[in-house]
Amino acid sequence: MASSSSKKVIYTAWGGNFLIAITKIGVSVITGSSAMLSEAVHSLVDTGNQGLLLYGIKRSNLPADEKHPFGYGLELYFWTFVVAIIIFGLGVGVFIFEGVKKVENPEVIENVSINYIVLVFALIF
Repeated sequence: MASSSSKKVIYTAWGGNFLIAITKIGVSVITGSSAMLSEAVHSLVDTGNQGLLLYGIKRSNLPADEKHPFGYGLELYFWTFVVAIIIFGLGVGVFIFEGVKKVENPEVIENVSINYIVLVFALIF
């Protein structure tokens, strides 16, 4: 059974990842950086993962019934596994897509200082 402190940690991570994702999306739109877009997708996936973990905690706390005589406790592990698959699947998919696109049409890096701004915001969040 998950404690309320576990839920607080997940909610905090959700909020931080969401704010970081918004920051990275804004910077990727401004700069056209494929690396920042990949990072934005990664942060969005992390944000969605927090929701799946909360759902897993909720399901794992259901009481035993006729269909599940030992309860639903193991569902937390199932949803954690789904989170891992999503992280790798979406993350790698966007990374490969953007990587191929930039290899075919390379762009010169003009201003890297905005990336440091993103790092500062990520540290704050």
